[in-house]
Amino acid sequence: MMAPLLSWLSNHGFDITRLRFAARTAIAACIAFVLAWLIGLEHPQWSAMTVWAASQPTRGQLWEKSLFRGLGSISGTIVGVLLVLSMQLHPSLLVIGLALWVGACTYIGNLQRGFVAYGTVLAGYTAAMVSLLDAAHPDQVLGLGADRLATVMTGIVVATLIGSLFAPKAATGELRQKVRALLTDMIAEAAAATPSHTRRRQLLSDLAAIEEGLDPHAAGSIRSRQSIRATRTLLIAATPLLLWKHGDSQPEGFRRHLSAASLALADENIAETLADLKASAETPGLSPRLRETLDTTGAALANWHADPHERRSVAASAKFAPLSVVLHRDWTGAREAGLRAFGALLLFGVLWLVTGWSVGAFMLLGLSVMISLFSTFENPAQMMKSVFQGQLAGVIGALILRWLVWPMAETETQMILFALPLILIGPLFVAHHKTVAMSFDYNMVLMLMSQPHWPLTGTFETSVAAGLAVIAAPVAAMGAYLTIYPANLKRRLDTLMTAMLHDLSDLAADPKALQTRSHWQARLYHRTLRLVRLSERAARAQTEAQDAALALLNLGHAAMWCHREAEHQEEPRMAAHEMAISDSDRRAARAALMRLAYLREDPARTRATLVKLQARHTGPEAALLREAVSGIDTLTPLLTTLD
Repeated sequence: MMAPLLSWLSNHGFDITRLRFAARTAIAACIAFVLAWLIGLEHPQWSAMTVWAASQPTRGQLWEKSLFRGLGSISGTIVGVLLVLSMQLHPSLLVIGLALWVGACTYIGNLQRGFVAYGTVLAGYTAAMVSLLDAAHPDQVLGLGADRLATVMTGIVVATLIGSLFAPKAATGELRQKVRALLTDMIAEAAAATPSHTRRRQLLSDLAAIEEGLDPHAAGSIRSRQSIRATRTLLIAATPLLLWKHGDSQPEGFRRHLSAASLALADENIAETLADLKASAETPGLSPRLRETLDTTGAALANWHADPHERRSVAASAKFAPLSVVLHRDWTGAREAGLRAFGALLLFGVLWLVTGWSVGAFMLLGLSVMISLFSTFENPAQMMKSVFQGQLAGVIGALILRWLVWPMAETETQMILFALPLILIGPLFVAHHKTVAMSFDYNMVLMLMSQPHWPLTGTFETSVAAGLAVIAAPVAAMGAYLTIYPANLKRRLDTLMTAMLHDLSDLAADPKALQTRSHWQARLYHRTLRLVRLSERAARAQTEAQDAALALLNLGHAAMWCHREAEHQEEPRMAAHEMAISDSDRRAARAALMRLAYLREDPARTRATLVKLQARHTGPEAALLREAVSGIDTLTPLLTTLD
């Protein structure tokens, strides 16, 4: 009987996998709702909200999100209680304090990743939930705050228990297979005499996609986190493989060993792969830049393949330690998000105090969520459209429950039971492709506005006013996202490109760049992958961003080579004739570094300096500088468009 029903649903736009997950979550939400009511908590429906927010498709993600949701709820509740106490001195202290707290949490959350960021942002709007809805009872704030925290923790416990019984573990085997296949293709492409520019762009795109999806696999255990760290290190270390365009300039045997390494990796023979990479790196007369990349990639591959308890000893025995993992942090975007959240809440909070709008607290509560949680998305203003639709549906559902369904109840028990069918409708919104974007907000707002209290009180007009206040929040947030430091994909791409240009300038100007090159390269590589991934959201900018990313990486390698040339750093395994660097060569390298430090201000002079430096060299060094010059040509039209 179930098979025909599932087949019919699948044929009518429902995702069966998502439907199963949402149905399990809805049942857990019903259990949390009833349990919180039996305990005697004031807002049992908030436990159901917590279940919807905490549930995750895999066990590790569920445990980690529940942990950080709990920590965020505790810290947010404490701050919310303090804000209610402060308003006894003056009501404006509540608004100012809340704006500062949510702004600070938004700023910090935008600098973090994964569920840590979620917990930080949640701490901000949890304080809003406690302080705004308890402001009328400052004398009871400690008890009310404890009640709110108990309500959230009930939802977390139920979501964790139900999810742990049914949620599967993350499938790490498939991820490792993807990484192995990608690295195989990257090594094969690097071994080609004439690598394809189109193929390099595609591999860079695949690399960025895999890197972006790593964090969910790290959730749930220290071992998983260490494994994902080793995976990310390998991907970052291998990124320079996509920059090689050596032609026939490298010594005989180099490409033969590299091709053998690719074939061995395809056969999952890691030991032979490492041996072939080592043999390729030890080819006499090989460019130091390529040798360093092969050594670093080999060390990272050995570390990635090793058992978790052996990784430390493998890393210690490696002659070339893998690159450190230095992740991109959007300091500019975080600052703007924090100031936007602070300004929006302060503005609407003052309007609430001045007008005395009776349901203004609901609007501020919704705004605190919209202006903080969605600030981490690429285009939050666009997201507000789906949020508005979902919240409107939730408001309608809550009004139907309150004014059409609950009047038929004769006891509070019946009210609880009558509410459960509307919760169980939620999975249908989640599973259908046309309503999935609005489903979360429907489920959350339905519960937010459905306070089971017998006997029923209030008027229809009051309920409608509260509903209008709720759906006003995404409208106000959209206005803020469009006018206060407009948050959109183009701005994020420009900000990231600007950060990479600053990295290049700082790298060129840093006299200790050779000692800290692992740090510089890792951050530049990760920002490159982030730029490529972001650009794929905008089809017209994709090719341009990928070419710009490759150009910046080539310029970064050129800057590092110039530092080595300027300081005359001796490289192991170099032939004697390769060490002859004249004073004029060192001066030319220093001049190139000075120009690279001011690339954005004067790209033409930087290009001319690199062309002169290229004329001094032959072989792989000349190829590297030629690619750097080509990179300046790629970047020059973009420099004038950056903010």
